[in-house]
Amino acid sequence: MRIGSLHQFTEHHRYYTFRDFSLSAVDRKMIALIYQSMIGAFAAGLYQLLYQQAADDKVGYSPLAPQRKLLLGLGLEMSERSRQELVLHASKLEAVGLLQVARLGVLDNDDVVYEYELIKPLSPDEFFGSPHLTMLLRDKVGKHSVIALRECFYEKEDDELASVELQRENITVPFYELFRLNTQGIDLELEQALTEVAPARQPAPKPPTLETAGIQYGDIIMRFPRNSANRQYVERLRGDQESIAQLNYIAYKYNLDAADLSRLLDEDNIFTSKGELLIDELQLRANQMYRQDRKRTDERQRMYGRMNAAKAENEQTDDGTDDMPDEVAVQVEFYMEVPAQLAGRCDIHQYNMLMRNEPHTRFIARFFPGAVPEWLIRVFEVIDHNYRLQGAVINVLIHYVLGFNDAQRVTKAFIDTVASNMLMKGIDSFEKAVGYVRDQGKVEAEKERRRDGGIGAANASSGAPRNQRGASQRGGGARKPSIPIMPEAPSGSPLSAEEMEEIRRMARKLDGKTT
Repeated sequence: MRIGSLHQFTEHHRYYTFRDFSLSAVDRKMIALIYQSMIGAFAAGLYQLLYQQAADDKVGYSPLAPQRKLLLGLGLEMSERSRQELVLHASKLEAVGLLQVARLGVLDNDDVVYEYELIKPLSPDEFFGSPHLTMLLRDKVGKHSVIALRECFYEKEDDELASVELQRENITVPFYELFRLNTQGIDLELEQALTEVAPARQPAPKPPTLETAGIQYGDIIMRFPRNSANRQYVERLRGDQESIAQLNYIAYKYNLDAADLSRLLDEDNIFTSKGELLIDELQLRANQMYRQDRKRTDERQRMYGRMNAAKAENEQTDDGTDDMPDEVAVQVEFYMEVPAQLAGRCDIHQYNMLMRNEPHTRFIARFFPGAVPEWLIRVFEVIDHNYRLQGAVINVLIHYVLGFNDAQRVTKAFIDTVASNMLMKGIDSFEKAVGYVRDQGKVEAEKERRRDGGIGAANASSGAPRNQRGASQRGGGARKPSIPIMPEAPSGSPLSAEEMEEIRRMARKLDGKTT
């Protein structure tokens, strides 16, 4: 309970309690043996006093009363020290999850009312499944006492049933197999009456069920640094089931554990200045951590793959035997043409047998006169160890990329795109890979034909007469009326000297230079 000044928390301020449960025998035993050991008898007595403010066989609100009633019921005097003690023990109840206190302000009035909302104690399974509560109980009573307390809540199974393995068959009768409801009409009077007598305070709607990683608040706070600036904000998540569910969904989505989640919550700018959790920012950083972990896992898998391959090669060398897998023949209809780089070094039958049966590390080396570029080796390592494409399919991919002697294909992006496309289409055999390459060849040939046709049409259009280029594509009619062009006059006899002089005289006259 956070009280800034004790003048705001006096015996004259009014209060009420609210609860939506009743204590069972197991709940009372949990309070007496478990919770009282952690928070003390005075705090447990305060819980019982607040519980008795409403009738034991009812749920809801207690009448408004001054807090003097609480102090007298606890045997405290009307003093500042007594109020401090009441705040302390109420805070202990809040810390273990048995109480929530709210201060309600009345509009147009300086008076405030305190609400004490009681929370049902955890069941034995829920309590001992919370690491922070179990560790607190261990610190209070010791390890052996914790074990004894847990055993006192359970009745053991009969030894005769526990010692044998039994087959369970569910023979429970479902509801609609025994009862039939009249669904022909709706009783409007009953619906209205139930609405009128319904309590004004409805339970908060539960958030939609999300996939969860099973991480509890205790798992997070137990690993969270005590001197962290975000510690106070993380402690506010206790009891906030919606935020805990969102954290669990992010952890489930990006495969994070409690330690990873605590590390993310400890970073800067995860909470606002008011302590609100920024889910989008947390999800962005979780995604970055997921990508980094995946990158490290991929590199580790490739390293283990190289180590296993080297180990297998050394074992074959030591044994003096080379147990190569049986070669698989290639049918004629799946033959691929020999690339220009390997022309003259092998015929079409040998080339396809190599492509079908040889490891990709040896097959790709045949396309280079010397060493294979390092970046190309790493690209196909990813395809082999991470994408898990079959060796024959990888060889067909090498033929498709390197065999066409097109420099634009030999890029990391192009190779990765083709490999991803093969994965999406389920290419898992040599024959499917050959069919995929042939289909891609047809698509590329069609694109090339259209591009050549477009260039030829453009050239023909640029060489056409001017009056034909303006023709409409719909009806072939001209967009502008044809304008006749003045034909050139036929060349005649040259002008005489007198005619030339007359022309000059007329030009000077038009220029205003006539003398």
